[in-house]
Amino acid sequence: MGEYDANNRFAAEATIEPDHITRARGFALELGVAPVSAAVGAQCAVIAAASQALNIVEIGTGAGVSGLWLLHGSPRATLTTIDKEPEHLGAARQAFADAKIPPARARFITGRAAEVLPRMNEASYDIVLIDADPDGVIEYVEHGLRLVRAGGTVLVPRVLAGGAVADPVRRDAVTTAYRSLIQETQSSPAVVGALSIVGEGLLQLATVARD
Repeated sequence: MGEYDANNRFAAEATIEPDHITRARGFALELGVAPVSAAVGAQCAVIAAASQALNIVEIGTGAGVSGLWLLHGSPRATLTTIDKEPEHLGAARQAFADAKIPPARARFITGRAAEVLPRMNEASYDIVLIDADPDGVIEYVEHGLRLVRAGGTVLVPRVLAGGAVADPVRRDAVTTAYRSLIQETQSSPAVVGALSIVGEGLLQLATVARD
């Protein structure tokens, strides 16, 4: 086992997932939805806690795993979560109810992100998490950077595309989009970016507050 694999395995095994999130993970797997790993979820929770997030947007609800991790980090926050699949939103509602998340803390929107996001208020959110159709990731990140306040954070899990991004031979559209997103945001003066390689990967983009 290589050093990366050993470190990744250790990080995964060291992460303790709350029971209510583990139950939501079970719902997700029953639906055939791939939830974020516990290691990535824990990183999202830390960012939510450190930023004292109060308003969070999630693009791609799944069965509620990532949303529950975000609220685990910032239990006073209000989460707006968007998904085009009513079945996924129904599973997430049940998971949130089982976790005793007050209904006022979560707003579920059924719809395509490309249609919903343009109607949302600019610079009004602390965190935007993007875990939706990879074909639209660049467009969603552009929306996310518009929606977060100065100093807010955009989070993109799965950004390593299962190892494809690091493989120079891979040139498909999704891999190229993720690779371009990472490279362009790392060199952008408008954001401070960091790439975590734990789990499926997590791109973290903090907008730079300007005077």
